[in-house]
Amino acid sequence: MKLQEYQLKNIFRQNGIPVPDGQVTSFAREAKRISEVIGTPVVVKAQVLSEGRGMSGGIRLARTPEETEEFASEILASRINDMPVSKVLIDEAVTINEEYYLLITYDRAEQIPVLVMYDTGSLYIETAANSLYENLERVKIDPLIGLQKFQIYDLASRCNFPQRYMRKLFEVCKQMWKIFCDLDALLVAINPLAISTDGRMMALDGKITLDDNAFFRQQALFDTQLGFISNMTEYEAQKYGMCYFRMDGNIGILANGAGLTMSCIDYLRHRGGRPANYLDMGGSVHDQKAEKALRLLYEDPRVDAIIMNIYGGKTHCDRVAEGLMRSISSNKRKIPTIVRFSGTNADIALEMLKGSLVATVPDLPEAVDKVFEFIGAPANERIN
Repeated sequence: MKLQEYQLKNIFRQNGIPVPDGQVTSFAREAKRISEVIGTPVVVKAQVLSEGRGMSGGIRLARTPEETEEFASEILASRINDMPVSKVLIDEAVTINEEYYLLITYDRAEQIPVLVMYDTGSLYIETAANSLYENLERVKIDPLIGLQKFQIYDLASRCNFPQRYMRKLFEVCKQMWKIFCDLDALLVAINPLAISTDGRMMALDGKITLDDNAFFRQQALFDTQLGFISNMTEYEAQKYGMCYFRMDGNIGILANGAGLTMSCIDYLRHRGGRPANYLDMGGSVHDQKAEKALRLLYEDPRVDAIIMNIYGGKTHCDRVAEGLMRSISSNKRKIPTIVRFSGTNADIALEMLKGSLVATVPDLPEAVDKVFEFIGAPANERIN
């Protein structure tokens, strides 16, 4: 579960991490009043869980209260990467002298938390969070003793962090570690940690992602998750224990297990196809979950075809086939659906699907071939 910028800044503020003076609102007239209280110039920021807000017109610098109202009105009426904007954050504008990137997350290879630091705020948080941090300075955090001051000093020295701000950096990193532990977070990031021209050090933006498995400890946050997710499809998927991410293509991807889902996406991209989503149903799938997952994709107007890749371990393929048939019969959109079953009861599932509108295939390459047969091959496939 991801938090929006205004929510994570409230958490930062409550934990003593300095942030710009700012308030969130859903009304353009209120945005004008906030800017008058804070003092212009201010930054008007769309509150949506989407990267590239600035490039999509979701971040604007307003030099007067009237401009603040105008920009807030425009942003609130817009969609950022197809997501409606219901709130804007009005932050004081800060002139940056130096900026740094801080991140606490898990190093999956080492199976231990790490603190990462980089001497520019220009790096996308997701770029670091999904890589092995090959070009980033980092230190490992022993979860039994926590983040130590000498580790922060060592990391800061490698990044040429100004000595005069070292004490403040200690406190920021200490509080980031506290948030990481207290909220059962998978990721706590500040991007950038800025030193302004007037000598202040503060977190201008960031990212917090919580572990869905910690629901029973973080119920107060999860109860308001509608404000934290990027769209209703993600919310519906979460209710059924599934992981959904929206992508920019037109071919729906549905599988059970992260590795199987990613292999579908990677191979489709390799062949020039454009995935519309990442939808992982998890390791144990029953017919109701399969039915719900397929309905989510059938109801997405961007999806022109669906690849379903199911391996039957704990999952019984015949139960997935039951959910698939119910979903198809109840949906008005007749989208080409290509299914690959293997493992437990795969032969039963394939027999159930005979004579249906579903195309069954033995492997992933043939599934992609079949998709292109239905909707047309991308340019690079046609050339080959």
